[in-house]
Amino acid sequence: MRLPAWLAQHLAALRALLVLTVLTGIVYPLVLVGVAQLPGLKHHADGSLITTAGGRTVGSAIIGQSFTDTRGRPLAQYFQSRPSAAGSGYDPTATGASNLGPESVVDVLPNPQVAGDRGKPSLLTQVCSRSRAVGELEGVDGRRPFCTTGGVGAVLAVFHHDGLTGPVTRVVSLDEACPARPFLARYQGVEVECARPGADYSRGVVTPIRGDAPAHPVVPADAVTASGSGLDPQISPAYASVQAARVARVRGASVDAVRRMIEAHTSGRALGFLGEPAVNVLELNLALDSRYPFRG
Repeated sequence: MRLPAWLAQHLAALRALLVLTVLTGIVYPLVLVGVAQLPGLKHHADGSLITTAGGRTVGSAIIGQSFTDTRGRPLAQYFQSRPSAAGSGYDPTATGASNLGPESVVDVLPNPQVAGDRGKPSLLTQVCSRSRAVGELEGVDGRRPFCTTGGVGAVLAVFHHDGLTGPVTRVVSLDEACPARPFLARYQGVEVECARPGADYSRGVVTPIRGDAPAHPVVPADAVTASGSGLDPQISPAYASVQAARVARVRGASVDAVRRMIEAHTSGRALGFLGEPAVNVLELNLALDSRYPFRG
């Protein structure tokens, strides 16, 4: 008995579906899993996991992690990683950047009338606050251009008599919420006001103030900005160098010895010219635990 043409076509499509499902959904993945278990590939396929001498898995060589206590405070005995915008920090399930750019200089101030409202800091304020925190932790100059001493953006809304031109009639420090005392007392002869949450300052000309911070900040850029993925496990040798004195002091080692360990865990540019030298923070901290264990 010959099947109707429409039924034969549906059965042929069903057979093709089953064959392709088996090939691409079962056979192909199993082959790749088998290849990944070959010597030389297995470690990478399993996530480049790092284990201690006792067999305890402590992390991955290709995914960063934070070295903080339960309250999020840096552990002084460890080198600190760069900031992360992946979830609550180094979350592989939420990898990503903050998507804030150089024009993000004005904060959304927290509303004191809304419980739990923390506002939304601009990229500039995030950089300023991080640089200030690193400076305090490491005992170095944490000042940066366009930042206040309080760790927020030094940005004014300048109101002119004729809109964009003419005499200045009003000045507001946009990232300093009242009742804060503005970082600048007067601007072109006009008293600077603190910003009131929810107020509309859109008619003012946004004017960043450079201040007297050094042109080349002591705190490196990777100490105050997150990577594009939010998962980078490395920091720059410059950031590691800033932290060397603190780690050496807490662990009872010499600064020179810690710097030698930094050099030993610094990888060069890929193929000799791609990227920048980098220090794997987890591997460095594990080496320190082995050589100079913390006894605090």
